[in-house]
Amino acid sequence: MSRDPVSRGAPDRRTRVIPLDAIEAAARHVYAAMAPTPQYPWPLLARRAGREVWVKHENHTPTGAFKVRGGLNLLAQLAVREPGIAGLVSATRGNHGQSLAFAARRHGVRCVIVVPHGNSPDKNAAMRAFGAELVVHGRDFDEARGHAEELARAQGLRMIGPFEPELVAGVATYALELFRAVAGIDTVYVPIGCGSGICGLISARNALGLGTAIVGVVSANANAYAQSFAAKRVIATDTANTVADGMAVRVPVPAALDVILAGAARVVEVTDGEIEDAIRAYFTDTHQLAEGAGAAPLAALLKEGDRAGRRAAAILCGGNIDRDAYLRILGGGWT
Repeated sequence: MSRDPVSRGAPDRRTRVIPLDAIEAAARHVYAAMAPTPQYPWPLLARRAGREVWVKHENHTPTGAFKVRGGLNLLAQLAVREPGIAGLVSATRGNHGQSLAFAARRHGVRCVIVVPHGNSPDKNAAMRAFGAELVVHGRDFDEARGHAEELARAQGLRMIGPFEPELVAGVATYALELFRAVAGIDTVYVPIGCGSGICGLISARNALGLGTAIVGVVSANANAYAQSFAAKRVIATDTANTVADGMAVRVPVPAALDVILAGAARVVEVTDGEIEDAIRAYFTDTHQLAEGAGAAPLAALLKEGDRAGRRAAAILCGGNIDRDAYLRILGGGWT
């Protein structure tokens, strides 16, 4: 069933989706720093899945992940609305922090990023290389986020949450590229971390009036969004330990959950084993590097079989996987 296009200049407050003109305005900020990423229908993936499979390659951005789009749009708008800020601070497991550091450097803005203990060494190194001041605190993302809020108050920094409208509008540009390049997609599979990626996808789908089903994907070991989607209210989990660190979230963002409840067809859980199988499938069938969250949509697509439809798409949201983890996974069982 198609949907009425949304083309107003502010988010729809009933669903908090981003309108088309806001996505297109964000695209101008994004393309000032990077080119659109490709989408390819890989034949070996199609053979594996038993259907046409398009992959949106967000592993081809300047930071190796889709989040950079949101950072570029947010910093460009802050430069106009809030010039002269002391700096910004946020929490991340890696890709969000790289995004903010990359964009902040372009605007000469201080960027402080809080990561939990045990965070990916490779992602930490990348954030520092992009200019972030790294602070290590807490046992997981949610505790790191609390400390970032404390630093914002103590140092007068601008706290950047995971679901600001400018971030969602920026990442929605990847969805606009995909939908305008490929007609007739039955189903798109997208990972859920804090929610900007799936909400950007829902916004673009709605803005273009398409009937594509959008399926959120979470780790079975970090399934707060799956539980919350089923219960139609925020449910937090005690732990979020998964090979897919980009989806390791214990507490859903209420605003993101609202959009997902209104616009997603379902939320699918995949195991770490299924994610690792998908990482190996990407290597075998496409020679592409996929991190855990980046491979999770393919894992769900393969798991759902015929439910994915005739023409399906998977968002390869990033390729920032640690070397040691990748070697271990590639040395594991092959399917």
